[in-house]
Amino acid sequence: MLRRQARRRGWGAVLVVALLLACAVWSAQALRIRPGSLGGLANLLTLFREALPPDASLLALAFGAVLETLQIAFLGTLFGAVLALPLGLLGARNLFGRWVSVPVRMLLAAIRTLPALLWAVVFVVAVGLGPLAGVLASGLYTVGYLGKLHYEAFEGLDPAPLQAITAAGASRFQAIRHVVLPESGNQVVSQLLFMFEYNVRASSIFGFVGAGGIGFYISGYLTVFRYQSVLTLLIAVFATVLAIDFASVKLRDRYLVPGAVRGRGRRQPASTAAQTAGSTEIRE
Repeated sequence: MLRRQARRRGWGAVLVVALLLACAVWSAQALRIRPGSLGGLANLLTLFREALPPDASLLALAFGAVLETLQIAFLGTLFGAVLALPLGLLGARNLFGRWVSVPVRMLLAAIRTLPALLWAVVFVVAVGLGPLAGVLASGLYTVGYLGKLHYEAFEGLDPAPLQAITAAGASRFQAIRHVVLPESGNQVVSQLLFMFEYNVRASSIFGFVGAGGIGFYISGYLTVFRYQSVLTLLIAVFATVLAIDFASVKLRDRYLVPGAVRGRGRRQPASTAAQTAGSTEIRE
C-alpha cells in the first residue's frame, strides 16, 4: 500500500515537472525567444563603460531626490495603512459574514488590479504632475495589497481564544480589541514594514510618469544619454534600499522576532530552558 502511494506521488511529481517544462517551451516559442536573441547582452558592457565613473557632482541632487522619494513612500504607506487595517478586519471571514467580507475582498482585489505605476499615471491625469500623484498612487495600492495581507493574517489566527471570548459574551469589537489585534500585532507590523520597503522601490520609478521622486531625474538623464549621471542616481537608490533593509531587519529583531531566534541559535542555559518549557506547559 505504501509503495503504491509512493509510486503515485512519484509519477504525479514527474507529470507536474513535464507539464511545467511543456508550458515553458510553448511560452518561449510563442514569444519568439531564441538563444541568438541574447547576443545583444554584449551591449551592456558598452553601457557600463560609458557610465563609469559616476558623476560625483550630482550627490546633492541625488540626496534631495532620494529624500523626496522617501517622503512619498512614507506618506503613501501611512495613508494606506490607516485604511487597510479596518478593511482587512472587514474582509476576514472569521470576523464578519460573507455579505461583508466578500464585497470588501472584491474592492481590495479591484485596487490591486492596477500596479502602482499605472495608478501613478491615473493620478497624474487627475491631480497633475508632482509628488502628490505619487503619494496617492502608493497609498491606494497599499490599501489593496496590505488589506489582503491583513485579512489573511486575521483568518490564520487560532480560533480557540476568539471562540472563548465570544462565548463569554464579548462583542465583536471587544473580540477584535482584546484578541485579534494583540494576537496578530507582530504580523501586522511586519507587513507594514514590508509595504514601506516596497513603496520606496515603487516610488523610485514614479518619476518616469511625472509623479515625483528620483525617477524623474533618472528618466531625464536617460533621455539625453548621460549614463554617468544615471549611475550616480541608481547608486543612491541602491544605498537607500540597503539602508532600509538593514533598519527593517534590526527593527524586526528588536521588537518582532522571538528571543530564541534573535540569539542566532545560541544554546540557552539549562535553568532558562527549563523555565521556558515549564511556562509553555502552563500555557498549553
